[in-house]
Amino acid sequence: MADLFDIEESSRINELVSLIKRYQTSYYNGEGEISDAEFDALWDELKNLDPENEILKKIGTDSGNFAKLRHVMPMGSQEKAANPEQFLGWASKHVYDEYFVEFKLDGASLELQYEHGKLVHAVTRGDGTIGDDITVNAKKMNGVAAALFDLAGNLIDYSGGIRGEVIMTHDVHKEKFSDKANCRNAANGLMKRKDGEGCEYLKLIVYDAFSPSGNQPFNDEESKVNWLKSCGFNTVPLKICKSPQEVIEYRSHVMDIRNQLEYDIDGLVIKERQINFQDASRARPDRQIAFKFSLEEAVTILRSVDWSVNGGTYTPVAVFDEVELNGTKVQRASLANPDTMKALGVKIGCKVVVVKRGEIIPKIESVIHEDALCESPVVFPDKCECCGSKLIDNGSRLYCPNKKCSKRILHQLLKWVQVTDIRDLGETLVTQLFEKGKVQSISDLYKLSAEDLTPFFLNEESLAAEKKSLGAEKVAASIQNHRKMSLAVFVAGFDIEGIGETSVEKLVAAGFNTLNALLNMTVEQASAVYGFAEILAKTAVDGLNENALEMRFLAENFVEIVQDSAGKLVGKSFCFTGELHSMKRNDAEALVKANGGTCKSSVTKDLSYLVTNDVSSGSSKNQKAVKFGIPVINEEQFIKMLE
Repeated sequence: MADLFDIEESSRINELVSLIKRYQTSYYNGEGEISDAEFDALWDELKNLDPENEILKKIGTDSGNFAKLRHVMPMGSQEKAANPEQFLGWASKHVYDEYFVEFKLDGASLELQYEHGKLVHAVTRGDGTIGDDITVNAKKMNGVAAALFDLAGNLIDYSGGIRGEVIMTHDVHKEKFSDKANCRNAANGLMKRKDGEGCEYLKLIVYDAFSPSGNQPFNDEESKVNWLKSCGFNTVPLKICKSPQEVIEYRSHVMDIRNQLEYDIDGLVIKERQINFQDASRARPDRQIAFKFSLEEAVTILRSVDWSVNGGTYTPVAVFDEVELNGTKVQRASLANPDTMKALGVKIGCKVVVVKRGEIIPKIESVIHEDALCESPVVFPDKCECCGSKLIDNGSRLYCPNKKCSKRILHQLLKWVQVTDIRDLGETLVTQLFEKGKVQSISDLYKLSAEDLTPFFLNEESLAAEKKSLGAEKVAASIQNHRKMSLAVFVAGFDIEGIGETSVEKLVAAGFNTLNALLNMTVEQASAVYGFAEILAKTAVDGLNENALEMRFLAENFVEIVQDSAGKLVGKSFCFTGELHSMKRNDAEALVKANGGTCKSSVTKDLSYLVTNDVSSGSSKNQKAVKFGIPVINEEQFIKMLE
């Protein structure tokens, strides 16, 4: 039996080596066939089975379209940490006074070779020692200097290599090369074109330099970056951290702003201040590490589509072969709505790309059709499972249109109790009241007396003895104690699809600050409000119209809608970015709302404060705040505002 296991393991190792060679070749020639997540999974599996395998010590190879040239400086690959635990394990063996942190660019490596300050060659990474000479193409790229000059305009007498990454910005990819899978593949393909066409759309960002003569024009990592800047090169941002924990916190910040960058990055590179040329010359340096972002995407096969029923809305949920994303195993992901499904071209049996950004619920980002014969269409439900009404598919939503559908009514009652925070009125009791016909609308809740509720708390013997129920009295009092509420809470309690407190607060801030104003609002007016697109605007207006009679009756007879006039943060709005130390972001936003303020997800001209623990960051949110003259405060200052 042991021999059988050995044979199977050996066979798997050979298969992994073959796959890795194939995908490395396609990657380095700009035709990447699989995602980073899939490649990393193959690499890690081989590393576990055969850690000394030669393929793990090699880099890919370039095409044969160009002359070959040896590198001036080493162009090896790096050890990687996929999560904070792995990074802390490396850091425990590499204790530095300072940790130099740079973006790990997701592009194609290139070495510029200079002689006495003049560019003579530009060489791709190749196998780490020899690469393709693409000098003619490189000279067309943004950021490639034909000669090196100091700030005074004098030619710099430098002979050696300068290493960087050829990238394509998101804007260029979107406008010019959207047919390519991603920016990296597009950049790889263009830089190695024989005719050089399109290289003018590429950009080189540099991060390393080395002179074989030993006469380096810098003495540590910080001065190296400064020297490269002084030569006119585009460089990566440099962050100096004092501890491994600070590196982890900075990584979280970068992950927060990652989508706002003009180019792709897939992690951070961590180094020490001292330049260790001996270590850097190794195929896989030991004294630096690539601290990669958590794997955020995976390819798997769609097996079925379930329909989650929430009130009267039917939401499609993809069920697929299990994958791991951000350290968690995932088998289900939202497909949002019928329009999204149709745009993606989802079919049972097709391959799907599943993504999970940060802590957001997984979703299907794209679909890969490989074998149409193995695929079948998704069957949509056509009747309400509760009342039998024909479902309506308006693209953005598949729903039961029957306002009297018992499932819809019960869901709205439960939503009202949750939003208005009537804690003593539990889900079980609401369901019993509904099923017995005691409560059929939100208004009916406020008509309940302790006597009405008593039968739901006492048995027949106690009822016959005409005993009173403290539980019934407590619930009745709790309901009556929740008659006052803000307009945002009032509307959110009606369970209109996609319209929660935050959405209503945006409408209120835009001037629709009374119930009458909201009920008279048009789709066009709602669409003009920040955060509302046409679909959400129509959903809001339709939902308000559908519930208008009950809303007016409730407001006239049972509920008092009050203006937010109390609280330390009334009239102030806040946007949070980056990690908080003393609380979660959701808790901070709840504090703002509890004190009469509002929260925004982005920086706009009417924002009162941007809250971040990295007030000197160059992130787009910080830059916008400075541009608009919005105060940028840290977590401690925010907490003091509440004291």
